[in-house]
Amino acid sequence: MQRDTLTQEPYRSEVRPQQEEDTIDLLELCMGLLDHWKFIAAVEGRRRAAEHAAAGAVLAALYTFLLVTPLYKATSTIYVVSRNDSVLNLSDIQIGSALTSDYIKVFEMWEVHEKVISALDLDYTYTQMDNMLSVTNANDTRMLDITVTDADPEEAAAIANKYAEVGASYIAEKMKTDEPTIMSSARVPANPFSPSKSKNILLGFLAGFVLSCGVVVLRVLLDDTYKSAEEIRKYTGMVVLASVPLVGGTEPKKGSNFQRRMKRLSKDIRRRVGGTGRKA
Repeated sequence: MQRDTLTQEPYRSEVRPQQEEDTIDLLELCMGLLDHWKFIAAVEGRRRAAEHAAAGAVLAALYTFLLVTPLYKATSTIYVVSRNDSVLNLSDIQIGSALTSDYIKVFEMWEVHEKVISALDLDYTYTQMDNMLSVTNANDTRMLDITVTDADPEEAAAIANKYAEVGASYIAEKMKTDEPTIMSSARVPANPFSPSKSKNILLGFLAGFVLSCGVVVLRVLLDDTYKSAEEIRKYTGMVVLASVPLVGGTEPKKGSNFQRRMKRLSKDIRRRVGGTGRKA
């Protein structure tokens, strides 16, 4: 490293206008990031980045395991077309396909919710039951999947099965049609579907690494010191008359005579150029 002795160029001044002081030079930012990226790639930089990433992963794990309530899904399936005889013609199939939307609407009715709540002695409102319930129809099928999401896996399976029973009987009673057949009963789920522990931990790890990069960007943006003679000429209009290399390439100790002289020189530069927002 080296220290530069400066003087003002008599005829050419490249001092930037006051209104441009707050603009960000993208090229300078990229070069500064490149210089700091070498630090990140170094052993010390990798250690700090790894520490930040590990801290993010730990925080994400604590949040996932301690604060997030796991949710379970249980699904039962009913078959829309059900006939007493073994003959199923094309019109029956077409009618069954058209009725799937009507059957899905049935599960949104408060009467169906009330029957399920009363049968299982649940302490939920109709809105809560409706939010827990999802009825879907797979493409090109006449089957309805009745899915219930709950924090209790056993309760989720019980509610899904009861919705299938109540819905089938309600459809047969109100729509004066054959009762849909229950094709599959819901089983008690063994594992929660939410939250995804591995996904959250990975996101926390990445967030910690991004935070490390953000610190580098912040250091570049807040660094207002001159790095070269060219920067001094660019921002102040001063030219370098001489350069004083530092022994061993190290910075002078704080409080040394050389450092005090450089501070006085920096103040004199800012006073003469009217202030540029940078430090020598």
